[in-house]
Amino acid sequence: MTTITTNIKGIRDIMRKDTGVDGDAQRISQMVWMLFMKIFADKEEGLTGDALMDFVNNELFPALKELDFSISPQAKIIRSVFEDTYNYMKNGTLFRQVINQINRIDFNSSKDRHLFNDLYETILKELQSAGSSGEYYTPRAVTQFMVDIIDPQLKETVLDPASGTGGFLTCTIDHKKKLVQNDQGERDLQATIRGIEKKPLPHLLCTTNLMLHGFDVPAVRRDNLLSKPYADWGASDKVDIILTNPPFGGVEEDGTETNFPQKFRTKETADLFLALIIRLLKDGGRCAVVLPDGTLFGEGVKTRIKEELMERCNLHTIVRLPNGVFNPYTGIKTNLLFFEKGQQTKDIWYFEHPYPDGVKSYNKGKPIHIKEFDLEKAWWNDRENEAYSQYAWKVSAEEIQTRGYNLDIKNPHQVADDLESPEVLLKKYQATENKISDIQDEIIKVLTEALR
Repeated sequence: MTTITTNIKGIRDIMRKDTGVDGDAQRISQMVWMLFMKIFADKEEGLTGDALMDFVNNELFPALKELDFSISPQAKIIRSVFEDTYNYMKNGTLFRQVINQINRIDFNSSKDRHLFNDLYETILKELQSAGSSGEYYTPRAVTQFMVDIIDPQLKETVLDPASGTGGFLTCTIDHKKKLVQNDQGERDLQATIRGIEKKPLPHLLCTTNLMLHGFDVPAVRRDNLLSKPYADWGASDKVDIILTNPPFGGVEEDGTETNFPQKFRTKETADLFLALIIRLLKDGGRCAVVLPDGTLFGEGVKTRIKEELMERCNLHTIVRLPNGVFNPYTGIKTNLLFFEKGQQTKDIWYFEHPYPDGVKSYNKGKPIHIKEFDLEKAWWNDRENEAYSQYAWKVSAEEIQTRGYNLDIKNPHQVADDLESPEVLLKKYQATENKISDIQDEIIKVLTEALR
């Protein structure tokens, strides 16, 4: 076990002894803000016990929450992450022990920083088992595939409007770093990564994550993108690329929908995000977004948003992911939509991602792996190749329109495999017919008795 892993395990064990830390979510939140302070400024107070707790609760936190934005960009970051962050620990001696463990990590050491990046991913995954916090995390393989396909260039602005813990942003940073050749390239990288997250814990995690990836002043805003009137988003707000997994299944608070045009008004979070994403892309801008099956087949407002998407963007590809990709945290089936703004959709290519041989579903111990997406990558620029015909099919925009913009189109090459034999189907049909006949006889009997 590495030294840094030992340190983090030690921090966990100490926090579990403190009566103020209730459950995994609070423990993770407590650990992350303390690590954030260590990463941000390597300073140590010599206090312990009650004196230390008095300093933290009555001097440090009030000061951090009231920092003057005008002092420096760093001050703005600190204040934004501490506005809704709390100290849960009550025992000053245990608090000092945690500080001592954290101080053993040298974030100026490239070795420790590299090791912590890996460990940090483990901390993020732990959020998935901490109540509802699982909404903040997208499987690494899915994130990596989406970034690889979109292929962000060094000077292209990249936004995640629901950045969670920063998975898409850090993956984009790693992708872009390969293109950095000088100081100007590094400045371009730092100036083109943007995130927005409304919840305090994932915002803190995202900010810390970007700092660990070399960003001194991460451009991650604590805000709800949906709270700004749709009409107020202008040309200066538009970006080249959007990579995101907006919360789905969630409902926005009353009044949020009134920020949007009448035809897009709904309280469902994913729908509002999709409408806004279309507006925030520049002409020629590219997007990859995770959306549930419900968006594909949904009607009403969903239909109008999909019509807007196909009118204003080229929705060229939908990758249909199998069950279990987000297991064990949600069983909702998901899809990856890829589109480019500026041209109408003419055809949509679908690709059904298969399970690897011998796998019937994914789980926490055996998640989806980036190597599985080699199939999609090989197909991406060779779509007519018969070798991929069992996974891929094309549907015209005209057909989608006649379907009422229902995008939930099954793989036509797999239908036969899903059907039972004619003999079994016939027996089931006959059994159903018999049940219907019995029910009809019973209804007639009851009505006859009633009339008497």
